[in-house]
Amino acid sequence: MKKSWFLVSMVAFASIAVAQEGIATQGESAGVAPGKMLLAANGARLGAVYRVTDDGSAQLIVDGKLVTIPAATLSVVDGKVTTSLSKSDIRKLR
Repeated sequence: MKKSWFLVSMVAFASIAVAQEGIATQGESAGVAPGKMLLAANGARLGAVYRVTDDGSAQLIVDGKLVTIPAATLSVVDGKVTTSLSKSDIRKLR
């Protein structure tokens, strides 16, 4: 009886762990993930994504400050994370 209770509890914990692994933020499911390089629409490198917020916005560090790039401006083009904002637009977000 004890062994079957132990087995049931192990299966329950394993299923919770598997379910949590499948949870991703909106941005991460769209290909935006920490560490990926963020590019401007013209192809200029803006920096590596530091964090992805719950709403899918990307955060990166620009000139020593944390800047949030709205999710609505992000897309994945040829496997590369791209924003419709220019570098000067991003500097204004700070």
